[in-house]
Amino acid sequence: MSEFSDDPEVKVEDILHVGDDIETYVMRVNDAEGVVTLSKKRLDSVKNWDNIETAVEERTTMEGLVTEENKGGIVVSVKGIRVFVPASQTGLPRDAAMSELLKRKVRLRITEVNRSRRRVVGSIRAVAQEERVAKANEVWNNIEVGKRYTGTVKSLTPYGAFVDIGGVDGMVHVSELSWSRIKSPAEVVKVGDTVQVHVISFDADKKKISLGMKDRGQDPWSVFTSTYEVGSVASARVVKLMTFGAFAEVVPGVDGLIHISQIADHRIEKPGDVLAEGQTVEVKITDIDFDNKKVSLSIRALLENTAEETDEESEEA
Repeated sequence: MSEFSDDPEVKVEDILHVGDDIETYVMRVNDAEGVVTLSKKRLDSVKNWDNIETAVEERTTMEGLVTEENKGGIVVSVKGIRVFVPASQTGLPRDAAMSELLKRKVRLRITEVNRSRRRVVGSIRAVAQEERVAKANEVWNNIEVGKRYTGTVKSLTPYGAFVDIGGVDGMVHVSELSWSRIKSPAEVVKVGDTVQVHVISFDADKKKISLGMKDRGQDPWSVFTSTYEVGSVASARVVKLMTFGAFAEVVPGVDGLIHISQIADHRIEKPGDVLAEGQTVEVKITDIDFDNKKVSLSIRALLENTAEETDEESEEA
């Protein structure tokens, strides 16, 4: 089997049948036992040398199976011929293990052939780069504001995330990652995530694209006003502490202010004495400014209501 093909997915029974004529290469003859060892893949290799040499001249992209790794790179079997791919040409990051490519089919460019020394060198990276350039050109030729893409998060920075939308990286600013108030992109995405993005703006000359992840079809203010009204009680997440109060998120994208005088039923020096960022609290909506899209919240109002109910129960008792 090892001399039939390097491809582990090949099933001999699907290709050959009893009675078929095939060409093979005689590797060894054992006269004592009357056994002849044959190789089909080695004969294929001899026949394919011309194809390999032509591939160099015509810069043809070829496909092969990664069969082994060594200190300097990997070996790819292309039409039965061993092709050495240096580590720098595998297309893998420097810290990646080359074993990741074992038993995988890859596309590569033959860069050097020395038939007398039976040496062939190839590059996976060259093909990958060309394909990326082709994809990038396709993106730039068809990009438009509002267009949606499925992308992959490539890296994170304090101010946003870079997303590959097919050969081109676009920037999703931290403010465009989520309707919720976040401090770091890592709260929403991580490297390698597949995300849905849309084009906010682009500059073809500077090769810059601004992307968004927030669903523009869902207006947070509309969600808020259709769910809550003045007097409603909600669970809100404290997102920011200020000297004059605390901002709490009622729904993603809509924060309300809990004035320092409305945080407790007694006087406090600063909001941090009672609240902490990330804490979820029960609040009462005391005012909604529809024109300026501002919301006033109160914890104190709920505490006072609870106290009044307790007093009434005590009087009845």
